[in-house]
Amino acid sequence: MKKILRSFLLIINYKTLIVTTLSVVCTYFCIEYQLTAKFPDMLVGVAIVFPVVFSIGSAYNRRETALQRLSDFKGHAIAIYFATRDWPGNTAHNLSKECKNLMMDIVELMKNMFKTSHDEDWKKNEQKMYEKFSELSILTMRLREVGVQSGEISRVSQYVSKMIIAFDNMKIIHNYRTPVTLRAYSKVFIYIFPIIYGPYFASSFHDFSAQLEYVMPILYSFILVSLDNIQDHLENPFDDVGEDDIRIDTEDLFSKL
Repeated sequence: MKKILRSFLLIINYKTLIVTTLSVVCTYFCIEYQLTAKFPDMLVGVAIVFPVVFSIGSAYNRRETALQRLSDFKGHAIAIYFATRDWPGNTAHNLSKECKNLMMDIVELMKNMFKTSHDEDWKKNEQKMYEKFSELSILTMRLREVGVQSGEISRVSQYVSKMIIAFDNMKIIHNYRTPVTLRAYSKVFIYIFPIIYGPYFASSFHDFSAQLEYVMPILYSFILVSLDNIQDHLENPFDDVGEDDIRIDTEDLFSKL
């Protein structure tokens, strides 16, 4: 129950208060000055709900794709670790330990990268990430020194290549999100909706009992802003803000090995 309540409270913020207040105030003035109009209900669905729901679906699909790429990244990282631990004929080496430490550095750096926006720090961290991949590539070449055959080293090099591809896929998901113009359009209509539909709510206040005439503007505002907040939480699946975000746990990668 606590988890459900915590998740519910995440979709309520200052925007909910602003839009709800605007909706109630506008409806009040329209009732007082008898400004009424009968707008079609379908306008809300076509102009606001449909674009927001489309954005939510798009953001969710990006999150699912990011989860798949993260699984690919982890799977190939563990495969490289197993190769450094189990394939060498000569056991007098520290390759597996070096590989483990390097992998944890890579995951931690990736975790910190995806929590930030695309700025100067991002570019520096991106350069560090490719330097880490270079170190990993050099480490795999050292397998030859401990008796691993060239064909097996080539296979490990492919694992490194697939890790880089998975990282680049996640990077693209982080940088290229739901169309900015569509999100801007939805937000503008959500904020001006209370003003536009004030006369509509005022025209139907006789249909409600006393003190209940503001239920509809409050309900409409709450629903629309909540949908917008859900979309915002899903927009960046790596920022650790929403309940549905992707958790990149550095320690968990090798804790069971």
